[in-house]
Amino acid sequence: MSQRSRILAVTVAVVTSASLALAGCSSSKSKTTSGGGGTTSASSSTSAGSAAAALVPAAIKSKGTLTFAMDATYPPDESIAADGHTIEGWDVDFGKALAAELGLKANFVNVTFKDIIPRLQSGQYDVGLSSFTDSKEREKLVDFVTYFQAGEGFYVNASSTKSYNGLSALCGTKVSVENGTTELDDANAQAKKCHVTVLAFADQNQANLAVSSGRADLGFADSQVAGYIVKQSNGQFKVTGSAFAVAPYGIALPKGNGMAAAVLAAVKALIANGTYSQILSKWGVQDGAITTPVINGAQS
Repeated sequence: MSQRSRILAVTVAVVTSASLALAGCSSSKSKTTSGGGGTTSASSSTSAGSAAAALVPAAIKSKGTLTFAMDATYPPDESIAADGHTIEGWDVDFGKALAAELGLKANFVNVTFKDIIPRLQSGQYDVGLSSFTDSKEREKLVDFVTYFQAGEGFYVNASSTKSYNGLSALCGTKVSVENGTTELDDANAQAKKCHVTVLAFADQNQANLAVSSGRADLGFADSQVAGYIVKQSNGQFKVTGSAFAVAPYGIALPKGNGMAAAVLAAVKALIANGTYSQILSKWGVQDGAITTPVINGAQS
């Protein structure tokens, strides 16, 4: 939903727009950054003989590397580390484990959220692993393998005396959201029912800044991301209301390229061997764990 140095950038973005200059990417090894994006290769022990690896199409297997696209402004899912270029987060750790289970290496690229699906369609990247809500509309464009579930949530300045709970609470407000997210779709849908000023931004850092500066009344993000933004804000933000509209996250794949079955087998293996739960627990998002991943499991 998208959704930063992530741990560093979210905190700094709350205080100053200077942090918006922090961009880049990586994983946990050498990386090259360029413009607002970058690439990082992550090596890990691979499982070339696994059942999941046997399902990888020859065209992907011959490359030896899966290139993951993610918008690294959405902690704790994916964000830029304190070094200013490495991508970290539970999606990154999960991506490394996923690639290893498939007998491949992992390469992570920082891409603006709204551009990920088009670039999957063009063949520029192999996987979109960036807190995508699996929706029927997106399933027209890409295939998904579900791997998590999350709701939506609001956050406000700590000094705010107002509370917001559910989409109807957006009536009469200025709400800040990241472009390309389910939250943007939901805010725009609500704006057709009542007066809502929807402020959409290229990344989550800019959306946070709109709230901290008072330009927006509240921010709108996936529930665990909203909670993390608050946690990292040094007391400047607070969560308001309860999480709602719980839906599955999906690993996005080029439609019909044969990778969905392999990725599904790999996710099942990581759940069964405990790797999945270890990664979620490390990042404090274990409440969103699922037990039965599926291909194209959109609820709406």
